[in-house]
Amino acid sequence: MAEPGVETRTRSAVITARAAASFEPVGRSVATARAFVRDTLQGWGYSDVVDDATVLTSELVTNAVVHAGTTADVLCLRLDDAVRVEVADHYPEREIPLQSSAHSVGSPDSENGRGLLLCAALASRWGVEYTPTQKQVWFQLDLPDRPVGTRSAGPVVPADLLPVADERVRVAVVQIDRSGAIAAWNEDAEFVFGYPAEQVTGKPLTDFAAWPHTPGTSTGIADALQLSRWEGSYGIRCADGRVIPVYASHLRVRDTQGEPSTVCLLVRDHERAVLQTPLRSPAGDSVGDSRAVDPFETFIGSPAPDDLDGLLQRTVERSRDMLDADAAFLLLATDDETELEVRATTGLPSARQRFARVPVEAGTGRYGSARMPAVHEDLTAVPGAVPLLDDTGMRSVVTVPLKVEGRLTGSLGVAAEAPGRYSNEEALRLQFAADRIALAVESARLGELERLRRGSLSFLVEASDLLAGTLDRDQTLALMAQMTVPTLATWCAVYTIADQSSDPYLSYVLHEDEERIDGLKALLSKIAPPDPVPTPGARLWTAPGDAAHQAALRTSMRELGLATTSQLGSGIGTTLATAAAVGGETVVLPLVARNRVIGMLTLGKPSDDHFRQEILELAEDLSRRAALALDNARLYSERMAISQSLQRSLLPPGLPQIPGVEVEVIYRAAGEGNEVGGDFYDLFPIRDGAYGFAIGDVCGTGPEAAAVTGLARHALRLLAREGFGGPAVLERLNAAILDEGARSRFLTLLYGELWPQEDGSAILKIVCAGHPLPLRLRQDGTVEPSAEPQPLLGVMDDLELYEQTITLDPGDVLLCVTDGVTERREGTRMLGDDGLADVLTTCTGLTAGAVAARVLRAVERFAAEPASDDMAILAMRVHEPHKD
Repeated sequence: MAEPGVETRTRSAVITARAAASFEPVGRSVATARAFVRDTLQGWGYSDVVDDATVLTSELVTNAVVHAGTTADVLCLRLDDAVRVEVADHYPEREIPLQSSAHSVGSPDSENGRGLLLCAALASRWGVEYTPTQKQVWFQLDLPDRPVGTRSAGPVVPADLLPVADERVRVAVVQIDRSGAIAAWNEDAEFVFGYPAEQVTGKPLTDFAAWPHTPGTSTGIADALQLSRWEGSYGIRCADGRVIPVYASHLRVRDTQGEPSTVCLLVRDHERAVLQTPLRSPAGDSVGDSRAVDPFETFIGSPAPDDLDGLLQRTVERSRDMLDADAAFLLLATDDETELEVRATTGLPSARQRFARVPVEAGTGRYGSARMPAVHEDLTAVPGAVPLLDDTGMRSVVTVPLKVEGRLTGSLGVAAEAPGRYSNEEALRLQFAADRIALAVESARLGELERLRRGSLSFLVEASDLLAGTLDRDQTLALMAQMTVPTLATWCAVYTIADQSSDPYLSYVLHEDEERIDGLKALLSKIAPPDPVPTPGARLWTAPGDAAHQAALRTSMRELGLATTSQLGSGIGTTLATAAAVGGETVVLPLVARNRVIGMLTLGKPSDDHFRQEILELAEDLSRRAALALDNARLYSERMAISQSLQRSLLPPGLPQIPGVEVEVIYRAAGEGNEVGGDFYDLFPIRDGAYGFAIGDVCGTGPEAAAVTGLARHALRLLAREGFGGPAVLERLNAAILDEGARSRFLTLLYGELWPQEDGSAILKIVCAGHPLPLRLRQDGTVEPSAEPQPLLGVMDDLELYEQTITLDPGDVLLCVTDGVTERREGTRMLGDDGLADVLTTCTGLTAGAVAARVLRAVERFAAEPASDDMAILAMRVHEPHKD
């Protein structure tokens, strides 16, 4: 044997079989990979190296899926005298130590190096390879020399306990080619199944296999034929139409030309001992020990599933096989032990039963209690004794409790289609099995409950953050539905109630399959909404399921020509799909905010599906948060609508047309949701041929500044139309602002009056009370201020203001802005009056609209951050005379 150590892989050994699988980067993949390697090596007969191989595989797959966080590709290779397992991840840049000494590879306490250290300790050879897309670690385990006949052995069993077989045990040998067709069919197969070889040769085995005879098997017949080794039970349809249960052993081989095929050995199911692999003896037991190994000591098998659902499913499958039953089921008790929840079934319509709840004391007599073992020889004699088995065709059943420290934790049962199959002896055997697994199930259940609680907390935290991040009603409705589908339910509908006198309104519908949304919405719109009951908690709502069932029935009758009227316009495909979508459990949770029902959250499952209690409790918590968020969005929308309506009343209704003068205004209010701030503008006719214009800036922003804005704008119009001149208008406005007392605000204001002239010019009289000076752009490109600064309003009682008169020639532009333009900052830089003048010099020949737009672009580009102050830009340009 070569010395173990790091080396590059050699391919000189002949590979006689291979098996490969990939595993997702999730924690449960480690257990699945272990099971894959164990099953593969046991199928090849390499039980001597199974334990070492699974330990090494576990460490290497953990490195791939947990530490590297990538998919793990596992390849098992069977060699002449060894087995090689390769584990590859898709993280090639992940570093790995390559010291020459195996002892320096890593520390047993280090997660990253432990897998390689184990390879060095356990493997005959091992190595690491890199490619541009992956890193691969492999190990090889040499097979020990074994004397013939000592591979495995069962205990010595008295003759009267040996399994009973026919006088002649017939083993049907069937060979299947790579396409799944029957290539060989021996005489025993002809005798057992009644088909001559020439009748079945060339036909697919799936034409004769009744799969699965043993319910709950997740692997299909086609998948089983592709595995290197498979062992289990199913059925074969005989020539006379009967289905014979068989126990099969499949072995994948290849001929000398390299063509693969599968050899199937089949015996009648009650003769399965001929083919069935014997259970492995516990460590330390000698082969010749005469004490029989109790089958319940290996009831679950090794390795046991890491997750609760896997453990429960394996429990019911082993229970069914142990008592040769047709079905099995396992229920777990709720926290208060008043109900049992269906968690695993085999041989039953599991989709319908899963997570359904039944009372502990359901039924009559001693058969009604789940706290004691119970045997039903014939369920037809005791109707409703086991509600779970109603309408399933099961006649006899035995149930036993699962108890931990005297506390009921669940119930395990097996059932058969024939009556009288079970007695107290089977009940004791099943009880013994239940006692063996009760503690493991309870431990796994508590672990799952803890994970669910942590997940629920994370879910609610994320939901709260998302709901708090918006005050938009429609977005809140969408978030409510998207958080529940598909995490909590398959579909969701949100009803809203505008006020106490309004009926519930269907506001939002979502299904995990987008193609089902329209059909679901149409169905819900045809039925009355649920009653707005404020009682907390989820309550069942059967109306959608009933309506969908009736719609599907009517549509099916119409398709068959049995219906006299057509009540539905949709096709049978859409109707049946909608019926399936809402055919499961539907619950309604009230949306209560501020002691008022503002809507209902409806959650639904597809056909025959039920909600878990933990999911309903989580949905109830979510509904409380969603209700408050929805009501906040409603209040915000109402107040925003009122605010915006009031703000719009502060803006001029429109700009008048001034003969010979172009006017353009751009207004930007700072603050989210504000249409009007502290800046304002106005342009209005005073009398025939005269127009007033104003642009101002109230100290501050927001509603308080907007209030002064309204006062100033309306006072200007009123005073100007009463015939007061510019100085008199501003002096009276100053007095009105001071009368506001503590609510008053400083106000800078540029006010002017404009008279268009017959020669194409325009005369302006301007008063600039503390406001940025207006700039005049002449046709030759020169820019100059057109007024002098005077005191602002709202500070002094006595003001002596005066007006200045200017004449705008044809083609001239007058630009008026608020300080939000001139005080635009980027760090220590400020646009200022000079910067604005530079921008205006580039506007020669532009229209008033183009001038205002260019100024706005210059302001926005001056700084990267959004503007923090209101801005108003008023540009007036005198038309140039037309040239013939």
